[in-house]
Amino acid sequence: MPDTSRISKGRRGENIAAEYLVRQGFVLLERNYRRLGCEVDIIAMDGETTVFIEVKARSSRNMGPGREAVTYVKQRNIIKVASSYLTENELWDTPVRFDVAEVDLVECRVEYIKNAFQV
Repeated sequence: MPDTSRISKGRRGENIAAEYLVRQGFVLLERNYRRLGCEVDIIAMDGETTVFIEVKARSSRNMGPGREAVTYVKQRNIIKVASSYLTENELWDTPVRFDVAEVDLVECRVEYIKNAFQV
């Protein structure tokens, strides 16, 4: 059975991140996009750039910064999903970026990391 408190915390973090992105002028395209057994939390446009965003929500600092949870394996999975999305939507000619949104659930604050990793 899934950990509903973890799922609820993740959804709340994604909602906070999505609101932040819209306020920053991003256009949201997809949320929880799944392909090939992998998922990316948010896909958005930042001007002409297609951005794949991993959201990491934290309710305490005990687990360290969210960016540390975006391991090499997680990065490869996000890149795999991104490749599928770009192919399906014929977006290979657009610039692409991989970002991480760290969400502090206590303070409802977002620390946004552009170009968190590269292909």
